[in-house]
Parts: sequence; structure tokens; C-alpha cells
Amino acid sequence: MLTLDKFEEASEKVREVTLETKLVYSDYLSNLTGNKIYLKPENMQFTGAYKVRGAYYKISTLSEEERERGLITASAGNHAQGVAYAAKCYGAKAVIVMPTTTPLIKVNRTKSYGAQVVLYGDVYDEAERKAHELAEKEGYTFIHPFDDLAVATGQGTIAMEIFKELPLVEYILVPIGGGGLATGVSTLSKLLNPKIKVIGVEPAGANCMQASFAAGKVTTLPTVNTIADGTAVKTPGSQIFPYIQQNLDDIITVDDDELIVAFLDMVENHKMIVENSGLLTVAALKHLDVTDKRIVSILSGGNMDVITMSSVVQQGLIFRDRIFTVSVLLPDKPGELSKVASTIADEQGNVIKLEHNQFVTTNRNAAVELRITMESFGTDHKKQIMKALEKSGYKPKLVRTSL
Repeated sequence: MLTLDKFEEASEKVREVTLETKLVYSDYLSNLTGNKIYLKPENMQFTGAYKVRGAYYKISTLSEEERERGLITASAGNHAQGVAYAAKCYGAKAVIVMPTTTPLIKVNRTKSYGAQVVLYGDVYDEAERKAHELAEKEGYTFIHPFDDLAVATGQGTIAMEIFKELPLVEYILVPIGGGGLATGVSTLSKLLNPKIKVIGVEPAGANCMQASFAAGKVTTLPTVNTIADGTAVKTPGSQIFPYIQQNLDDIITVDDDELIVAFLDMVENHKMIVENSGLLTVAALKHLDVTDKRIVSILSGGNMDVITMSSVVQQGLIFRDRIFTVSVLLPDKPGELSKVASTIADEQGNVIKLEHNQFVTTNRNAAVELRITMESFGTDHKKQIMKALEKSGYKPKLVRTSL
């Protein structure tokens, strides 16, 4: 079913609705890893993600009668926008069932394309069950976000573009949720160059494909827990699983904390907003035990709401020691707070929050607790400030930072 002819057909078709996302060479990531790292910025697509490729190609293969019945799908956001936009292009009604946890920006953008949005369930799998119920009741045509060979063919057009720009690519890293993107990219890549390595990347808290690989069959996770909402899937696709088994070389999992650091890397070094699922391939680069290879990381999307973005930035600054909190004990008498502040100021630390607890002991004259949250330039600067406090007679203790 997934033939070179079909991929070529899909590549021509999706040009009608996709923007050209040229590869971006990353000096920063190349120097960091010892490889030649290129980014495929699908976060720059009109809908903010690659999903429009598979949705548009799938809908193009439907009969007029199937489109006239109305289209329905379930999605955590990016496939929703892809289907909504593609349906609008074809003049078809679109109903999208989205988990209640879907970021607001994805919900609003889906509605902006004229789709009817139904919020249901906490994760994709629950939303999908609801979408099937509505499809059966109303007669809608269901467009699966990943377990569909036509959808996977549309997603695989990304690989066609990568090979045209970088014929000698040696590794492609691809995010995995349900597996549609990985199926299309790995299958077409192997057709074009059987020696290429295609590596899937999943969040550690939603590694349904890795579990399925280990079991040798499609496996359902009992729960998923990850900030990468676009890949928070319990069960991978059964139709596409044989293609994944045949064409995917390995699967890497990354922790949520790694995605937070990767977000800051992309913002600071590439001026790009990439959502957590799209950052999986960036975070996975340090897990590859290779050097001097031409590697493409697919950035699958950039639809992140401002509240999530704010939280990720704050946590990223904490992880990088750009913000930290210390606790010191000092006598409860005039001038002590000034001494601590002067010590920090002399080392170019910037205090952003103070918490003064006079009741840490029954003897306030002996000691009160002062918790100081401050900004630094990084780990070395943080250590420098800590040493200065120690030299001034205080015994600073690092405590959990809460902004």
C-alpha cells in the first residue's frame, strides 16, 4: 500500500496546502553533538504542524459522497487543525473531538477554520472513542489521525522533501505519538535509501510504541503522563504497526525535563517556538552515540499556548541554574537583611523574591529563616554566590524554587 508512486502522488497533492519548510542547519546543536544537525521546521507550516499533510491527502482520496456526509476526527490539536483546514478547502463539514486537556490555542485555531469542536476525555484515546460514537450516530466519515495508510502516506512527504534537500542524509529523527508520521517517514526513507537510519522518539511517560516493539505486538499503556500532549497516546496504530516494525531502526525515549531544556535551546539559539512533542527529536540528539553524521531532526509542530510556554520557560531557567533559591539563618536584628543583600549584589546576583520566616525556631534572637530566590548567569555563577554567602558567615542551603 505504501509505494513510491503513492508517496510521489501525495507529495504533489500536499503542495496545494503546505508551506516550504527548508532545512535549517544548526551550528549550536552540531557543536554540541559532534554531528551535522539539520532541523526540518514543520512548526512553520500554516497550521503550525505537519498534520495538514496527511489530513489533506487522505481527504483528497475520499469520494464526493464520503466528504458530503461530513468529516470527523479525534485529536489533541494538530491533526484537528489539519482536518479542519483541509475540510474547509474541500467545502466539507468538520467535527473535531479533542481531549479536555488540549491547549486553548489549538482549540481556538481549530474553530477558526470553521470546524465544530467537541471537548471530551482526558487523553486522545478517550476522545477517539467519542468520535467513533458520533460517526456511527451521525454518519460522518472518520479520519484517523495516525492509524490510516493514506494519512501516513501524506505525512511521509516530509521525507521526500528532506532527501531532495539533503540527499546524503544519514539519520532522521522523528517524533512518535500513534505512529503515523514515523510510518510515512521511515517507509519512504527506506525506499529511497535502505541504508539510512530512522529513529523514533517518544516521551518516556507515553512510550506506547516502545512497549509494542518490546512485546512484538500493539500494546496499550495503562496510563500516559507527559507534557508532550501531541504524543500522549496509549495505543499505537495497528494498521501501521507492521510498517514501523519493518522500517524503524530504533526508538529513543526522553524525559519531560529534557523537553523543557530543549525548548529554551530552540528559543535562544534559533528563535523558534516549538511545542513539546516537536522537541522530542531535539532532546534525543544527546542520546545518539554517533559522531560526524548528517542528521535531520523533524520539528513536528509549534502550537503551544502562552500559559504552557510561560511555565516551560520558568522551569527551564530553574533547570539551568539561571534562577535558584537558598535558605539562610540569621539573627533577627536590624541590618542583617541588608548584609545578605549586599553580599549577593557584590557578586552580581539579582534578588527577585524574599521570604522571611520569624518562627523557624522559638528563639528569634538566635535565628530566623530567610529564603532568597535570585537570578544568576548559570551554574558557575550560582556556585560563586553560594561561596560568597559562606564567606560572609552564612550557611546557605539550596531549597526547591517556587515562582
